[in-house]
Amino acid sequence: MRHVDALRLSGGVPTRSRSHYIGAMFHTPDEVAQALTAAGYLPSREIAGAVFLAERLAKPILVEGPAGVGKTELARAFAAASGRRLIRLQCYEGLDATQAIYEWEYAKQLLYTQLLRDQVGAALQGATTLAEAADRIAAQGDVFFSRRFLLPRPILEAVTSADPALLLVDEIDKADPELEAFLLEVLSDYAVTIPELGTFRAAAPPRVVLTSNAARELSDALRRRCLHLHLDFPTQARELAIVRARAPEVGEALARQAVAAVAKLRQLDLKKAPSIAETLDWARALALLGAETLDERVVSETLALVLKHEADLEKARPRLADVLAGAGV
Repeated sequence: MRHVDALRLSGGVPTRSRSHYIGAMFHTPDEVAQALTAAGYLPSREIAGAVFLAERLAKPILVEGPAGVGKTELARAFAAASGRRLIRLQCYEGLDATQAIYEWEYAKQLLYTQLLRDQVGAALQGATTLAEAADRIAAQGDVFFSRRFLLPRPILEAVTSADPALLLVDEIDKADPELEAFLLEVLSDYAVTIPELGTFRAAAPPRVVLTSNAARELSDALRRRCLHLHLDFPTQARELAIVRARAPEVGEALARQAVAAVAKLRQLDLKKAPSIAETLDWARALALLGAETLDERVVSETLALVLKHEADLEKARPRLADVLAGAGV
């Protein structure tokens, strides 16, 4: 199997000072926390420590937790804080290697065979047997399975990127288990093997963040290759800090009550607990409506901003008095 310099595929020039050693800017987890905060993400010490180790050890990081706790946003902030280009692979049921790693542009290959049919005929001229003709065609096989017909998908794009990159494999638990097998080479060696072309190894290894909502159990082989971070909904103090930072137009009293009310809603047996993003949307909407504090009327009228399932709304409405009491109203 041939080895292929990844930069040959991307057409770039190594930027080692910006890529492979980019993590050298982070000497401590506190510096990571400052960089993530500057990128708009307020991390806990555990999060900052995990990102620091992922950067300095050049290890993939698997971030697990319920939907809406900020897993994808962490990857975006990690990319921004480390000066990397974010390359995202959104997983779903049925996703296969051709959509995740690479595929051949068959229509383009077919077009070239039509345009080059005279040259193909000339190459076959004089062949006396079918076997001889097949051998001559096989000798030209690299023509139609070369880089000009290769269509990189997110994983190959990240491996061959000339610039520092962060590959986000979002919601890996939604993909079929077979996709994990294709990921193992990337997670271990930052390499992709294409049978017709050889193995592409990253000149500047990307950082990799995988997220999971635990819709299914991930394989031990994948877990062994990753650092692990579990995220849950933030404490009220941290979520209040997020609201202050991301929605400064929201008054202090309203922000405190909104965060406390969302925390109380999350204690209900809901189909989908409110996400951090939904807390932000609700707080901004309340401010736009002129609310300075919460009351039962304004909460009832805007509850659909934080609860997106009718069953959850029906469960929460009879308990609004308790929710408001928990919010200190």
